Amino acid sequence: MTTLTQEELLRRAAAYREHGSYKKAAKALGIGKSALQECLTKAAEQGRLGTDPVLPGYAIKSIASKTADGAWVKQTKAAGEVFEMPEGFAHKRISNLSDGQGRTIARWDIVEKDKEQQLAAMKAAVEAFKEELPRAEPVARIARTNVDLLNFYALTDAHFGALSWAEETGADWDLGIAENCVTDWFAAAIDLAPAAFTGVLAQMGDLAHYDGMESKTPTSGHILDADSRFQKVVRVIIRTLRRIVRMMLEKHERVHIIMADANHDPASGAWLREMFAAFYEDEPRVTVDSSASTYYVVEHGKTSLFVHHGHRRNVGNVDSVFAGKFRDIYGRTQFSYAHLGHLHSDELKTTNLMKVERHETLAAPDAYAANGGWLSGRSAKVITYSARHGEVSRLTLSPQMVDGWSRRAAANDNEPASERRAA
Repeated sequence: MTTLTQEELLRRAAAYREHGSYKKAAKALGIGKSALQECLTKAAEQGRLGTDPVLPGYAIKSIASKTADGAWVKQTKAAGEVFEMPEGFAHKRISNLSDGQGRTIARWDIVEKDKEQQLAAMKAAVEAFKEELPRAEPVARIARTNVDLLNFYALTDAHFGALSWAEETGADWDLGIAENCVTDWFAAAIDLAPAAFTGVLAQMGDLAHYDGMESKTPTSGHILDADSRFQKVVRVIIRTLRRIVRMMLEKHERVHIIMADANHDPASGAWLREMFAAFYEDEPRVTVDSSASTYYVVEHGKTSLFVHHGHRRNVGNVDSVFAGKFRDIYGRTQFSYAHLGHLHSDELKTTNLMKVERHETLAAPDAYAANGGWLSGRSAKVITYSARHGEVSRLTLSPQMVDGWSRRAAANDNEPASERRAA
């Protein structure tokens, strides 16, 4: 409320006494009813309305008779409206203040989003996907692959639905740019990588910039720069991933999919895992890690590959979690590698247990990152692992290097795949 002079407070209090109601007094003063209520409460606190019961915004606390024709009246601020639970929320805890006889003096209701409602809504969406989404048809096998090799396509923090303005951040990013960039990157990486028997789509989290109808982070509530409606973001993500998986099936005999849990899109990660598991249930060459865990593993001969977004553990302390959580796999393998995202920058650390690597993102920085000085390069990697020897090669491709690659490949769709790769 704007600070008012004492004269103005008195003028408004006089108008209220004269007209006898907030509505009539506010109309006479030419102000809103709520504005009058607010300033009268202030005037009452200062004693500007006298002590005649009952003052605006107050309630009778107690009355003590003094004489036959008088009474002492104690007033305190009136209670607010009866508390009603907001839709979609549930009690987290209740704090109660009682007197000596155990009677309630005050109560504090601490609420949070109803987790059961959230889970039920998510399960309902997943079941709808399973019932209505058509299953993928098997893709023709390619001619030859090297059974010893596995190509690990490391995609992290693509932030579909984010909005970045080049003049402010150094590069543009929106939903259309994200779809083209990620598709181009996979088209190039798949073309250039060795003919490995296995391909792993390691989507390491924050694929969606936000996780619901409001463009904010689900845990901290930070407001985000968003490009589009959430349903449109979902549609583009599904279309992009289906296209990527089909390209991988044309390259690899076996495709394994990881959709990692992350801080920007934890609910989206859950429905993506379940939806893709249902969608590819009739494709024997595709497996989906539908684990509800935030840590993931792939065993490839003597090589073990671990994935975590990086929002719970970082490069310096995630190795022991992987070794402990996947004790059997870690014990069976000789070469172990961990992959993280989250901070949008590269870092590699060799520990006593494994090599731990954090990856850059293809996405442009948003205004928060750019203005905060959190700068990094932009790239993604496809890393080739041998079942017998661990890592044997890698390709690092930037958005500039792959720009338009998928469109060039589409123009040659009438040529055999082997000739397109040779070209």
